[in-house]
Amino acid sequence: MSTTSALRRTLLTPQGIAVLAGLLVVTLVAVFGEALFGDAATARNIAERQSPASLAHPFGTDELGRDLLARVLVATRLSVLLTLGATAMSVVGGVLLGVVAALLPRVARRLVGGLIDVLLSFPWLLLALFFSVIWGATATGAMLAVGVAGIPVFARLVTTLASSVASAEYVHAARMLGSSPLRTAARHVLPNIVPPLVVNTATHASVTLLSFAALSFLGLGVQAPEFDWGRLLNEGSQRIYLAPMAAIGPGIAIVLTGVVFALLGELLSERGGRRRPVRAVRPPAAAEPDEPLEKGAVVDVAALRVAFRTPGGGLVERVHGVDLHVDDGEVVGIVGESGSGKSVTAMAVAGLLGPDALVTSDRLRFRGIDMARPLGAADRRTLGLEQAMVFQDPQSSMNPALPVGLQLREASETHARTPRPDALRRAVEMLRLVRIPEPEQRLRRLPHEFSGGMRQRAMIAMGLMGSPRLIIADEPTTALDVTVQRQVLRALRDAQRTTGAAILLISHDIALVSGFCDRVVVMRGGVVVEELDARRLHEARHPYSRGLIACVPDLTTDRSRPLPVLEEAGESPSGPLLEEARA
Repeated sequence: MSTTSALRRTLLTPQGIAVLAGLLVVTLVAVFGEALFGDAATARNIAERQSPASLAHPFGTDELGRDLLARVLVATRLSVLLTLGATAMSVVGGVLLGVVAALLPRVARRLVGGLIDVLLSFPWLLLALFFSVIWGATATGAMLAVGVAGIPVFARLVTTLASSVASAEYVHAARMLGSSPLRTAARHVLPNIVPPLVVNTATHASVTLLSFAALSFLGLGVQAPEFDWGRLLNEGSQRIYLAPMAAIGPGIAIVLTGVVFALLGELLSERGGRRRPVRAVRPPAAAEPDEPLEKGAVVDVAALRVAFRTPGGGLVERVHGVDLHVDDGEVVGIVGESGSGKSVTAMAVAGLLGPDALVTSDRLRFRGIDMARPLGAADRRTLGLEQAMVFQDPQSSMNPALPVGLQLREASETHARTPRPDALRRAVEMLRLVRIPEPEQRLRRLPHEFSGGMRQRAMIAMGLMGSPRLIIADEPTTALDVTVQRQVLRALRDAQRTTGAAILLISHDIALVSGFCDRVVVMRGGVVVEELDARRLHEARHPYSRGLIACVPDLTTDRSRPLPVLEEAGESPSGPLLEEARA
């Protein structure tokens, strides 16, 4: 379903029609109310002062004989403008403070969070009253007071939302590959917090409208000769028992406008997170072949150790002295059970481990870049172009609020400074390379509109947008059926043949790895127990390797006999099939 048809269906619901009608009425009254009713709102008629409601004056008249309905309509402009101004101040200030707090280091983040908590401990209206005394009892002072008082509310909301998004894999990868905090916030964090932010903005606008009415009712807001709904409510409340419509009239305007704001927020939340689609481009000509790769080591690791800091301040080591070597164009598989250190080793090679990880090694290099030292901008640009990471779960690894085309273009535009038209053409080319149909149309789609296998292939295409020399695939076929697994592996193989890049494939399936890779590295308990030629697995010597091989059934497996079991305490597998594997 297209974006236009989806929007049309949303607007044609009863809620959508009510919101459109309400906004139209409020906008027309705010724009044309003073021109149409300004004379009746200011003309004095002492003979008809304090008249009750009638056909001539539906809300009655005030003490000077001015028509109250006209005054309510004319007051719409000032009341709405002050509400929108204060809401904008609260949202902008809260977003800036909240995003900054979410992206700061831990100590600074806690300090800013503590300040926000202190401000939130005071009732919001009490803060508004406090600031209104500082800035004076004027319309501008009331707007500043209500706007500033609302900043802590949005700061706490944005901090909570941004912190959850900032821990996502795609944000983590963007930081590690050189994206500045400002770009990370604007490109990856803010788009994903828009829907709840919009809902709360609309709700806050309703509360802000009530707050302005309260301040003016108390004499701390709009001052004579200007008037808003709060002042009219104050004047009408003094004779509510004699002429109730004098107070009910402004109250109706406040309630109806507040309801329109709330309904608008709910309606926008259904449309939140959608971005302007990327324009389709013509299919490009055949790509020029990449420059020939120089021979040598892509990955060179010696005595790699990785430990993680615990909440208590200690360290837990997960990788214990791993050696790893990957040559240009080589396909190496790392296989082992969950928790064996496969992914941690690969993330250390890619430089994607966070600040809680302590990485030490005798040697940790990617194409001559020392990954153990702090990386400069040039090194990060090289990593962004020459490393491709295919994560295990593309649903959480791709930004759900950005079209796939925009995410594909980002690496080329950021690191290679590729012009947007060229990046678009290359994105179409890479989607076609990984066998995604209709690539021009797929660029416009969001990740959730792709199937699981198509998302995985789109991630491969994303890594190919630079000039990859190493593709790290972290269990790319997990939770996929065998047909889709074959499609993903075929896409990886096509990418490797086209670019000449090396592949580091991580999996727990030794059968899959042996059929795809040139060499197999077997890991258990954070150490490499054996390295094997993928075509000579039958020469495995280590009991754990032989146990993994024996655990793979084939067409000749006797289904009446149990599969072997790898004993947890030791490395000796047991079971009748192991004896057959040894034989």
